[in-house]
Amino acid sequence: MTQSLGIAVIGAGMAGLAHIAGYRTAPTLYNSELPALRYVAVADVNTELATTVAKRYGYAKALGTWHEVAADPDIDVVSVVIANRFHREAVEGLLAAGKHVLCEKPLADTLEEAEAMAAAARDAASLARVGFTFRRTPGIAAIRDLIKDGTLGKVLHFSGRYWTDYGHNWQAPMSWRYKGGPGSGALADVGSHLSYIAEFLAGEIRSVSGGQLSTSITERYLPVGAVTGHDLVELSNIAEPVENDDYAAFNVQFSDAVGSLEVSRVAAGHPNGLSFEVFCEKGAARFNQQRPSQIEIMLADGPSATNGYRTVDLGPEHAYIGGGLPMDAPGVGVGQNEAFAYQARAFLDEVVGASTALPANATFDEGLHNMRILQAVVESAANHGKKVTL
Repeated sequence: MTQSLGIAVIGAGMAGLAHIAGYRTAPTLYNSELPALRYVAVADVNTELATTVAKRYGYAKALGTWHEVAADPDIDVVSVVIANRFHREAVEGLLAAGKHVLCEKPLADTLEEAEAMAAAARDAASLARVGFTFRRTPGIAAIRDLIKDGTLGKVLHFSGRYWTDYGHNWQAPMSWRYKGGPGSGALADVGSHLSYIAEFLAGEIRSVSGGQLSTSITERYLPVGAVTGHDLVELSNIAEPVENDDYAAFNVQFSDAVGSLEVSRVAAGHPNGLSFEVFCEKGAARFNQQRPSQIEIMLADGPSATNGYRTVDLGPEHAYIGGGLPMDAPGVGVGQNEAFAYQARAFLDEVVGASTALPANATFDEGLHNMRILQAVVESAANHGKKVTL
């Protein structure tokens, strides 16, 4: 095993911070077999922001571009957390430089770019993985366990939504999130999450139908200065058209089940509204990201007069909590930030070949499959909801 690993994160915005903090927490999860970790750099085109974030999280320096990261011999492991349209260039350059790369989802803005990235990953000597963060959310994994062990039985129907509101205000400034072709908006941003969650629970999606894309706010004003995350800032008087979708909905056919999925970035009052319900032969289960330390379960094994959903507090008997979190007792709570720490730990364990309590991150081929689902939704929407087979 290597003596140490040097870590860098490209992108100092909101999701970048989650990766940056996740690597800091990663060696504290479970009993670590990891070598010494060196927190080398935070990179961002906004170098002032990169400097502030590096200092906050104890990374040694700030850099401006992925090229600087690729050229730095002290860096072994890199998270790429930048605009989707820049993923391919950065990832391929980092892999060519021998870096291990964890890329945010979705892989790219277009299917063609994702195919090229997956091909580059297959040929690389280093690891390339994509962050399907919610696969390690304890509540979601616990529901999957109840399906797999037969407690809930075979899935019949999945119903999910991921409603967010970062774009509901017309004063939200123009950014990369509002640029790109059909499907690169809410569908790519949160629909990518919801579709792999659906497959995680119900199996592989075989076809898509009923695709619908909608843009509610058709133009946005450019910001006067730099923008971080979804911040509202001073706007200029220059407006540009929104190029992609504020809302998307579609139906799916799994191997042995069906489902309906709906996503939005203009759902006022839902800052991070991931929720789903999965209906099975022996009952049902549901999850809501606003209450991430709980799941609800209904088992059809009692008298109908008293049968119904019950709330379960997550604890050490459920996935990824026992022996991992500092306080792993029921009722303490677990949320989305912990999922990024699990993700970072799983990636580092795989890089060094350590035994791990966590499943490996998704391969780029899995990321490509996710992109094909999104492209099928776009194709369905462009053809009046026709069925598209994957």
